[in-house]
Amino acid sequence: MVNIRNFAILSHIDHGKSTLADRFLELTNTIEKRKMREQFLDKMPLEREKGITIKLHPIRMEFEFSILNSQFPKSKYILNMVDTPGHVDFSYEVSRSLKAVEGIILLVDAVQGIQAQTVFNYYLAKKEGLSIIPVINKIDLPSAQPEKIAEDLSDLINCKKEDIIFISAKFGTNVKELTEKLIEKIPSPKGNSEKPLKALIFDSFYDEHRGIIAFVRIFDGKIKKEDPILFLRKNKLAKILEVGVFGKEFLPKEELSAGQIGYILSNLREIGDCEVGDTITLATNKAEPLPGYQSLKPMVFASFYPSQGEDFLHLKKALEKLSLNDPSLTFEAEQFTDLGYGFRCGFLGPLHLQISQERLEREYNLNIISTSPQVSYKIVKIDGKSEIIYSLSQFPDLEEIKEIQEPWLKIKIFTPFEFLNPIFNLLKNCRALYKDTEYLSKDKLILFSEMPLNSILEGFYDKLKSISSGFASFDWEFLEYRKAPLVRVDILVAGKLVPALSFICISDEAFQKGKNLIFKLKKLIPRKQFTVALQAAIGSKIIARENIPALRKDVTAPLYGGDRTRKDKLLKKQKEGKKRLKRIGKVDIPQEAFFALLKK
Repeated sequence: MVNIRNFAILSHIDHGKSTLADRFLELTNTIEKRKMREQFLDKMPLEREKGITIKLHPIRMEFEFSILNSQFPKSKYILNMVDTPGHVDFSYEVSRSLKAVEGIILLVDAVQGIQAQTVFNYYLAKKEGLSIIPVINKIDLPSAQPEKIAEDLSDLINCKKEDIIFISAKFGTNVKELTEKLIEKIPSPKGNSEKPLKALIFDSFYDEHRGIIAFVRIFDGKIKKEDPILFLRKNKLAKILEVGVFGKEFLPKEELSAGQIGYILSNLREIGDCEVGDTITLATNKAEPLPGYQSLKPMVFASFYPSQGEDFLHLKKALEKLSLNDPSLTFEAEQFTDLGYGFRCGFLGPLHLQISQERLEREYNLNIISTSPQVSYKIVKIDGKSEIIYSLSQFPDLEEIKEIQEPWLKIKIFTPFEFLNPIFNLLKNCRALYKDTEYLSKDKLILFSEMPLNSILEGFYDKLKSISSGFASFDWEFLEYRKAPLVRVDILVAGKLVPALSFICISDEAFQKGKNLIFKLKKLIPRKQFTVALQAAIGSKIIARENIPALRKDVTAPLYGGDRTRKDKLLKKQKEGKKRLKRIGKVDIPQEAFFALLKK
């Protein structure tokens, strides 16, 4: 274990984590030059297209330390590196990575400087008691300000300026020096190979051909092929089929022992039995469970429906496999008469929702319709009882409701001073409450505000990036539920309530949103032999209305000559028939109309 170093690379999005990981792989000859490509560890096409890391990626490297001294003799060191995502929606990936390592590289862009996730990641690592190596990247750029950024960074983490390493991950400048520094500064793992096995599952995924593969950090003991193991949380027995480490592919090994990071393939078949944060131990020599991970509550909800009803079971299996690889995703079955069967899913944020849908469509060959993202609400009833609802299908009758509360967040916006005014205007339009300002330097500051989660879903991130030319960033955490002037708007078609189209919004916006929805619906529902009324209502009050006109048929066309009363008689008969149809006629909204409305 003396020659093992386990570390993660942490930074804000687009500060160069994956590029630095590429240079480490080249420096250690882990990947042959002819097989090297940019963002090597980003395996998913989605990651490469969007230029962001979505999943944590572990890999094992070997590096010969050439500096000769008594403390660190010339020797070959095993470096277990974890590349992590930088977007706030994937912060759970970061927190899981930190449980498996002893130190981190805190990477900061020499142009953009300290951003929201820089601060979040620093405090996360500090809380775990990890060694922190501060690094400033992109010093090769003409607009880089490494000295100025170094001052800000040394103030943030309370370190000396000379402790900061300046690199260019793109050109490999000072990457070797950084590698030697992490061997010196990051401690070797602690543990005892002779104790009972304790292996923490920090990630997992489902392989179509091999089954469930668990990514583990061994804290005590050792494990090898054929060993009988026990998953403590579900008390499930299994047998080891293979153990190994992470190279450019999975590399099987004879055994894994204390201090190592690797993978375990067992004959476990039920996806739900392998949980991230669980402890694996030997069935013949049980150990106490390790502290797991604090489960995160989803903040954003949307329903996924297969465009073809027969794909429901396929979607269910796909969600089970995806949730094994992404434990922050939650789902439960739901059904609306008009939409068929689908799943109500919970996500950590709007980008997490978007990525999850795209992964389901690409990796599992599904065509999915997603409802608009919504938040959970707290309903306070007349009798004083309260409950949190995650779907409008759980919504109680209006006469039972005393008030509706929505989730509010604490917001921290990191921005250069020059963008302060447009950001204040944006916050005002998002119903935010300004709280405080903290200066990071003479030209960079943090704005502290409180804001409804609903405002984040309405494109807040894109608007912030737009008005700040990409320099501002934000971080958020849940604050509390607060009373708001919220109303539930119901949509009625021919007097019949359509629950799948109901929505909750601010009372001032109800008329416009209701009107827009029924106007779209008017174009999508086929015309009938009678007039169909489309209405938006709050309780018993109609706030907007559109009519789908009846199909016209000239019943007098076959008539020729004769008295006028013959035509009048036919027209009167037709009019009475339309009245009767309107009274007893049924309007079925085609599923294609629902999907057209729900598609973004």
